[in-house]
Amino acid sequence: MAELRHLVIVLGDQLDLDASGFDGFDAATDAVWMAEVAEESTHVWSSQPRTAVFLAAMRHFALALQAAGRPLHYTRLEDAGNAGSLAAQLAADIARLRPAGLVMSAPGDWRVLQSIKAVAASAGLPLDIREDRHFFVTVREFAAHAKGRKSLRMEYFYREQRQRHGVLMQNGQPEGGQWNFDADNREAFGSAGPGLLPPRAGFEPDAVTRDVIELVQRRFASHPGRLDSFAWPVTREQALQSLQDFITHRLPLFGRYQDAMWPGDPWLYHSHLSAALNLKLLNPREVVAAAEAAWRAGHAPLASVEGFIRQILGWREYVRGIYWTRMPAYADGNALDAHEDLPAWYWTGATDMACLRDALAQTLAHGYANHIQRLMVTGLFALMLGVEPQQVHAWYLAVYVDAVEWVELPNTLGMSQYADGGLMGSKPYVATGKYIQRMSPHCQSCRYDPAQRAGDRACPFTTLYWDFLMRHEQALARNPRMALQVKNVARLSDADRQAVLARAGAIRRGEVGHG
Repeated sequence: MAELRHLVIVLGDQLDLDASGFDGFDAATDAVWMAEVAEESTHVWSSQPRTAVFLAAMRHFALALQAAGRPLHYTRLEDAGNAGSLAAQLAADIARLRPAGLVMSAPGDWRVLQSIKAVAASAGLPLDIREDRHFFVTVREFAAHAKGRKSLRMEYFYREQRQRHGVLMQNGQPEGGQWNFDADNREAFGSAGPGLLPPRAGFEPDAVTRDVIELVQRRFASHPGRLDSFAWPVTREQALQSLQDFITHRLPLFGRYQDAMWPGDPWLYHSHLSAALNLKLLNPREVVAAAEAAWRAGHAPLASVEGFIRQILGWREYVRGIYWTRMPAYADGNALDAHEDLPAWYWTGATDMACLRDALAQTLAHGYANHIQRLMVTGLFALMLGVEPQQVHAWYLAVYVDAVEWVELPNTLGMSQYADGGLMGSKPYVATGKYIQRMSPHCQSCRYDPAQRAGDRACPFTTLYWDFLMRHEQALARNPRMALQVKNVARLSDADRQAVLARAGAIRRGEVGHG
């Protein structure tokens, strides 16, 4: 066997034939390494939809590599002798293949990066980690942006990127004369509901994906979630179809209804592109360009297009910068000193709270929930209950098909749980059940009343909102954005406070809210 120059490591979220790891690739002297290992589904209790998305996409990418003529060493989950972890499998294959060096694009997970570095060092091999060109902004560029700033607000970062990349700009000014069109967005559906919705861009599983589904159902039978409705894009071609479907059918109303919820309708006007983006089946540049082109062609209003682009060019790039400039200490953040356990029904959906039951049911069925369901339903409840943020993080990383740690961890610990003490968000996102009542009809079919904070019919969200303010009253009083809410809690009588505390205690003991 000819000497192997480079073994190019490709992880399950690096499925891009044009990735930097392939620069200079020579099929005569180099080879690609990929491995399916159980540890990636067990270090958190990965749901069946999440595991299936990764494995199906990896197997299809292996076929694309072979079609491109790139030699490939691929270990399947069910292969005899599978070492069970990325580190152990890579070490075994290095010993067998004897490459002169290792090459890879930068991974999206701190744990995986440290593991691969350790394997390379143990084997005495050089490890060439290359910039991930998938992103608009490098980690070094974000670090330069962040240097010397007391706070890291996404809005200022986003404006810089709009200017730098010339997105929705004209003569140095934002199109439409303003940077942010939130005031024109974020409506609820009327009482009649969303009406006739565009169908989800789903894909019937082919033979490769069907094999994966059967494997996951057998190998990870005890893991949460179901695969009977699996229809996610798992190839580059399917991802491009999903993008076009969103631009054509849902982008025009995306902004108006991006915060709306409706029972039993998980897809609404959202893009459903985050999994394809995070697997690198789509490049954010083509996504942003397609959205901007839709506005310039008169197909979608500026408010919708700007709101969507802000999620990609602004928020997505921003959270990646936070992750890589703050790890590993960021993962241990617990600024609110929260230590409750995550309720067991988060894994089953067995709760009598209508909004949570709906969000959890679709999460388990599809591995998907929109950003408001994550922030202002599942995340909000955990925050106000006082759940240890690391448990919340492990749940989000486990259940969603788009969850890669670089994007999930800051969204969970920073934005949702305020565990970073305000680095990402200027205040904790807390609200009573009335927020959910305003954005959805869930409360109409729920046994709880969002207007009540104590008593048998009190909405747990409303009870926990007042309990949260009381528990953190002194700390929140120092936050100018929380001043009005703190003043309201100060007006509560001792009897009101005791009633809230009693009801909150019952919720924490599991006497309220379970199915």
